[in-house]
Amino acid sequence: MAVSIDLAMPADRPRPAMPPLPGLAGTEKPSLIGLDREHLAEALRGIGIPERQVRMRAGQLWHWLYLRGVSDFGAMANVSKDLRRTLEENFSIARPEMVEEKISVDGTRKWLFRFPARGAGRPVEVETVYIPEEGRGTLCVSSQVGCTLTCTFCHTGTQKLVRNLTSDEIVGQILMARERLGDLPDAATPAGAIVPSDGRMVSNVVMMGMGEPLYNFDNVKQALAVAADGEGISLSKRRITLSTSGVVPMIPRTGAEMGVMLAISLHAVRDDLRDVLVPINKKYPLAELLDACRSYPGLSNARRITFEYVMLKGVNDSLADARELVRLLKGIPAKINLIPFNPWPGSAYECSDWDQIERFADLVNQAGYASPIRTPRGRDIFAACGQLKSESERLRKTERLALEAAAAL
Repeated sequence: MAVSIDLAMPADRPRPAMPPLPGLAGTEKPSLIGLDREHLAEALRGIGIPERQVRMRAGQLWHWLYLRGVSDFGAMANVSKDLRRTLEENFSIARPEMVEEKISVDGTRKWLFRFPARGAGRPVEVETVYIPEEGRGTLCVSSQVGCTLTCTFCHTGTQKLVRNLTSDEIVGQILMARERLGDLPDAATPAGAIVPSDGRMVSNVVMMGMGEPLYNFDNVKQALAVAADGEGISLSKRRITLSTSGVVPMIPRTGAEMGVMLAISLHAVRDDLRDVLVPINKKYPLAELLDACRSYPGLSNARRITFEYVMLKGVNDSLADARELVRLLKGIPAKINLIPFNPWPGSAYECSDWDQIERFADLVNQAGYASPIRTPRGRDIFAACGQLKSESERLRKTERLALEAAAAL
């Protein structure tokens, strides 16, 4: 049985200009979470830290925020009391509010996080999913509240875009997950948590949650730089994957400026069908998308592109589709993830029959491509691929619980 936990609401070279620090304009203290090192140093200069101390103080903060994972300036033991007081008066290092946690029968966890209002906006909510496996723990992180892409098989696409998440809100999801899983120094693993038997609880991050990451490029880039920093969260860039539906002009920049692994939400091998399933294809059709993939910076057999392909019964799952998929990807070092369709309320699609998925996979495998069939995870708590959507945009709770109970059967 899935578990649901409801929580109470409660120098000598020019430096780049520092963007406005995240925070509620005029009332809420700006956050230091998610700033890169240069902008963190700039923030310290802004409160009068002497230039000769800036680098050292920024290093101290970086250590406490990301290596030790503290969320209270008072816990920074090697920072003077006066400086801690000044930091507390000027900045925040608070994490998002965890409104709800759901735990699947298979150990998958889904969190509903609430972020405070920004500017004239209102508080917003996103979902973040943790998938434990033997030897790894994958965190699926959101980049936007809602989505503009309206992919017809995806639940998130039915929620209108509210806004982009800021870099601190993206990093905050990682920090909250690590805290909740006991993945910080000296922290105990919470009782009953299903986690990898050894190593880090959060070993991999995938930008595959709510939203299109490449429509929030700057914030995602800054957040992933923090996640990959070797003196902080320290995730290898080969363990960070960004998934895009095909924002072609931003794909070269992703490789050159982020250097992370790339995944393409493909799902069809013909433009007419992909126009329906993934409407951004009308702007950036398959030929343009695959050309961008072939020239992706750093692409090699050791750094393959992952192509995601959701299996829709009678829509895109024929053996002719499989043969065309192989033809389209010729010459691209690639892995093909076959994703059994995960149902959601109101969807017009069905999942392909398992025998057909296996026949499709066999044909792709015989052509020399790894084509694992992704095991559905977290379906009973609507945490599976394509099922995420902010709670505030969902059905009434009684209706949702009834649907989740049916999905668990």
